Amino acid sequence: MDERTVRAAAARDLDVLVELRAEMFRAMQVPATDGRWRTNARRWFADRIDRTDYRIVVVEVAGTVVACAVGAVRDAAPSPGAPDGRDVLVSNVCTMPDARGRGHGRAAFEAVMTWARTTGAGRAELMATGAGRPLYEGAGFLVQDCPAMRAALG
Repeated sequence: MDERTVRAAAARDLDVLVELRAEMFRAMQVPATDGRWRTNARRWFADRIDRTDYRIVVVEVAGTVVACAVGAVRDAAPSPGAPDGRDVLVSNVCTMPDARGRGHGRAAFEAVMTWARTTGAGRAELMATGAGRPLYEGAGFLVQDCPAMRAALG
C-alpha cells in the first residue's frame, strides 16, 4: 500500500477540498448544476481552515490529496443527548474514486474523531450514505428514528 500522510488541511488544499466535495455530491447523485456553490465552498473552507472550532483533514498519498473529512463544533441549545449544548458535526468524508477501498476515507474520519474527542463536546453527529454507514456504525454512530429533513427556503 502507498504510504499515506494524514494532516490538517492548508490553504494549498482549497481547490482539492472543493473537488472532493463535488465528488461527494456525485457519489450521492446530487445534481450540481449551479456552479456558484464551488466558489462559495472554496470561500467557506478558506474561512474555516485555521479556526480551532473546525478540523479539516486531508489524506495525501505520493504528494496527492485523495481524501478528506471535516469536523465542526456546533453551539446548540442543551438537550438530553448534549447537556452542554455542544456537539461536533462530521461532514464531507470523501475519497477520490481511484483511491477508494484503501482506508484513506477512514483515516480522515478517524483523525476528525480524534480531534472531536478533544473539544469537550459530548457527542458527534453526521449524515451517512449507504456506503459510509458501516464505517460510522463501527465507530459507534447509531441510526436515529428522526432523520434529517430539508426544505428549500428560496
